[in-house]
Amino acid sequence: MRDDSFLIECDVTVMEEPKVGLTATTFNIQVPPSDLGEDLGEFRETQEGTDVNFKVKGKNFHAHKAVVAARSPVFRAELFGPMSDVARRDIRIEDMQPAVFKALLHFIYTDSLPSMENLDGDEGKEMVKHLLVAADRYAMERMKLMCESILCKSLDIENVTSTLALADQYHCSNLKDACLDFVTSPDRMDDVISSQGYAQLKRSCPTVIIDVLEWATKSRKI
Repeated sequence: MRDDSFLIECDVTVMEEPKVGLTATTFNIQVPPSDLGEDLGEFRETQEGTDVNFKVKGKNFHAHKAVVAARSPVFRAELFGPMSDVARRDIRIEDMQPAVFKALLHFIYTDSLPSMENLDGDEGKEMVKHLLVAADRYAMERMKLMCESILCKSLDIENVTSTLALADQYHCSNLKDACLDFVTSPDRMDDVISSQGYAQLKRSCPTVIIDVLEWATKSRKI
């Protein structure tokens, strides 16, 4: 006894009954990555079971209403919303080039952007910008972020101001921050300000210039 108390220490062993019919195994079964995108992409290429035709500047793109609606809330409302015509098979797409809509459909079915190896550097960047606008138009946030990421990595003196205007117009906060950081970098700011693109930016988007000045001020304080 110590201070009117004592300590009891116990060791407890729990025995588990073995489960009949189950034995440990050393086999490691490899599960392949998802091929859903490949299957859906091939499904679109064969045009089997398509029930909607998108008309884009004289070009026809056949697709499946259920797939398109599942990927875009805008298409869902247009195809299955209260004001939609269920029997409607033809939909005209305005203000978009066929190549851009084809790339949009590719993403809808495969969840990936198409290869742009056949485009040179500037053409590829312009295509990504058009795809960003299309993603915003059809509320496809993942595609929009992918386009933002690509454009962030391809900024230069010549395209940063036009990219900044694009980011501001379509509310791409991450891309806009990247452009502002690029513009206000001490080793690039003079070249950007003296460019024709910056002069055009001041005329077309004067409010963005305020963002540039505020970002530059914050950068100097840091």
